Amino acid sequence: MQILEENLKGNEGEIKLIPENLEDLWHLRFIIERGDVVYSVTKRASHSDDKLRGDKELITVRIGVEVEKVEFHKFANRLRISGKIVAGIEEAGFHTLNIVVGRELSIRKSWKEEQLKRLKKAVESSKRPEVLILTVEEGEAVAGALREWGVEEIFEKRHSYAKDYGGARKEFFEELFETLKSIKFRYLVIAGPGFIKNDFYDFLRQKDAEIAKRSLLVDTSSIGRRGFIEVLKRRVIDKIVGEIRLAEEAELVERLLEGIAKNEKVSYGLEDVKRAKEYGAIEILLISDDFLLEEREKWDIDGFMEEVERTGGKVLILSSEFEPGEIVSKLGGICAILRFKVE
Repeated sequence: MQILEENLKGNEGEIKLIPENLEDLWHLRFIIERGDVVYSVTKRASHSDDKLRGDKELITVRIGVEVEKVEFHKFANRLRISGKIVAGIEEAGFHTLNIVVGRELSIRKSWKEEQLKRLKKAVESSKRPEVLILTVEEGEAVAGALREWGVEEIFEKRHSYAKDYGGARKEFFEELFETLKSIKFRYLVIAGPGFIKNDFYDFLRQKDAEIAKRSLLVDTSSIGRRGFIEVLKRRVIDKIVGEIRLAEEAELVERLLEGIAKNEKVSYGLEDVKRAKEYGAIEILLISDDFLLEEREKWDIDGFMEEVERTGGKVLILSSEFEPGEIVSKLGGICAILRFKVE
């Protein structure tokens, strides 16, 4: 995320910025709220006096809309912001701004501390190197790109070893290598069970020593999504990019599930977590971002989080796009790891 201009008095005001990647659009999904005013360029039909023309020419204008709805279209790589037109053109009505990577926008709102922190985190994250995780076993591979909101699967390869094992295996490695060459990344994690990952790494060293230098081998029991999670839980990516929040989330959710199974020092669901907060028992508060977005319309959940922090608790907002956040979402959207058990 690139911030171009910031005009704030306290937490009120306008920030002009440019999203630089898909993760930035995802961050904006949870920053922009109903009632905010967002400005950006868009296409509108011109009003021509030529009655003979059945079509209308599209012109580029910069307008502001008072937000009513925000949608993140991950596969279309855009953020759709719909609302009432309040600036830029005289005509009344509603419009949808389509925000894509590289398009400037301005957000005018009453900023919450958590939103400013998220924005700062997005700016810092844009400077981090990109990591590709390749999970591989005999005849099958699944690769994912490490995003701020989780690991996004980007390709899957299968190859039959029915005949000529040695030749088929080499063909499989060649196919993987050619696919990797077509993807832009800085660092590669090669993970999976057994020795095939080591064999592929040796193959990679012969084909492209530069990529091999930027690669790291990791043992996992699975490939695909479960393999991605194993890589994160082992914190091996820390060796490449430093502190990875996703690894912490995976570990904390594992602690949460263990506590639920053993019925000790955890709470989940809004009422149980509120009760734990009243006793000052919350060590770590886990909230899924979809729950946070929904509950802001109903009550002062931001104040609740601040109270938890004031009593020494830690607050983590997890992405429901990835498994740790998805688990919290299914457990009511809000959970807590406790200092002591609350009956």
